[in-house]
Amino acid sequence: MTSIFKSISEMRSYLLLWATQLISGLGSAMTSYALVIESYTAEGSALATAMLMVCTYAPYIVFSVFAGALSDRWDKKKTLLVCDALAALSTLTLLWLLKTGQLQLWHLYVINAISGLMNTVQQPASEVAVTTLLPSRYYQKVGGLRYLSGAVRSILTPVLATAVWGLGGMDMVVAIDLGSFAIAFVVLLIWIPIPKIKPQAADPGKESLLRSAGEGVRWLRKNLGILHLMLFLAGINLVASMYDAAFPAMMLSKPEAGEQVMGVVNAVIGVATLAGSILASLAPAPRSRVRTIWLCLMLSMCTENFFLAFGHSLAAWCTGAVLGWISIPLMNANLDAVMRLAIPETMQGRVFSVRNAFQFFTIPLGYFWGGFLVDSVFGPFMARQAADSILIQCFGTGKGSGAACLFAVLWLMGIGVCLLFRRDRRIEALEASRKENAM
Repeated sequence: MTSIFKSISEMRSYLLLWATQLISGLGSAMTSYALVIESYTAEGSALATAMLMVCTYAPYIVFSVFAGALSDRWDKKKTLLVCDALAALSTLTLLWLLKTGQLQLWHLYVINAISGLMNTVQQPASEVAVTTLLPSRYYQKVGGLRYLSGAVRSILTPVLATAVWGLGGMDMVVAIDLGSFAIAFVVLLIWIPIPKIKPQAADPGKESLLRSAGEGVRWLRKNLGILHLMLFLAGINLVASMYDAAFPAMMLSKPEAGEQVMGVVNAVIGVATLAGSILASLAPAPRSRVRTIWLCLMLSMCTENFFLAFGHSLAAWCTGAVLGWISIPLMNANLDAVMRLAIPETMQGRVFSVRNAFQFFTIPLGYFWGGFLVDSVFGPFMARQAADSILIQCFGTGKGSGAACLFAVLWLMGIGVCLLFRRDRRIEALEASRKENAM
């Protein structure tokens, strides 16, 4: 018990930040979930709905390199507060458009782009803030806790968003989102001190912005193991974002599915992630973090897309959800630890932002291509199949069958990406380097 209380005391500021960001994140997730359902119901297009996320991630990718340099120059706490405030202002605009009856789909694209731009600056500042708030021995536990918050959001979002939307419409959903933001903002402003980092080398505040941004790129050129690990994750993110684009299209279109079934599957994903988060928080450091990352991703890629493609029932889709997500928190906890231990604190803002460009540039591409392929390739392709076709037997009939067919392709793509990077010598060298540093 003494050890537990000591850990809580040492992690107090982080735990307070984590809890309030969980509340704020839940409010934002409810808004996003309701908007996906509303936009797909109104437009009937997987691409139109996927463009919501394309607009969120596009500025994140384009400006992330410079955002990290700015993050290293600026006070981390002020950066988090200003970005939160501007993101909340865009949500207020959404509420005003709703109340005046002027909301259109393109408005949502613009609002998502603004929120994505704020997150571009906020995310590297948040990463560095976590590093300064915690001793290194807690990094793996933090990775688990971060996924724990994601699990709670996944469990509660479909239930709460559907209930609130049914009672008060989008107005009430957005109002709750703003209330949750206010809680997180006030707590961060008053009760969470974020230590400032003294640069060991040249002060990034005295460098040109372009030179400062280039420092992150130069660091990665000298540390190819981290760069290759980012590229591995970029391939996984391409598959995962195409999955995200196709998922609502299949769930909201298949005769066996619908809004309630999609909510149940999302909740099961949350439960699986919660279980995995607890495992990641309690598990000791593995003998090989790199191998653990690969094994977790291989399990995920081998299972969920397969069950989504060839399953025809809620039980099958939920089985895939459990197998696909239970290992992801453990993977992210070890990935987070590898990154934080390998990258110096004074470089983390710049390197994390370059990581955002290299590791996440495939996400808007995946959302776009996932939506496009469902609407314009696999959907029409399945519509041309004869009733007794083997493809109809595998993937079903109707509009959702095209998305199911795409999931079969994603299943093979995910396995291929894992196998491609399995024996990458640069990534394997990260483990040897970690062991040397531990001696």
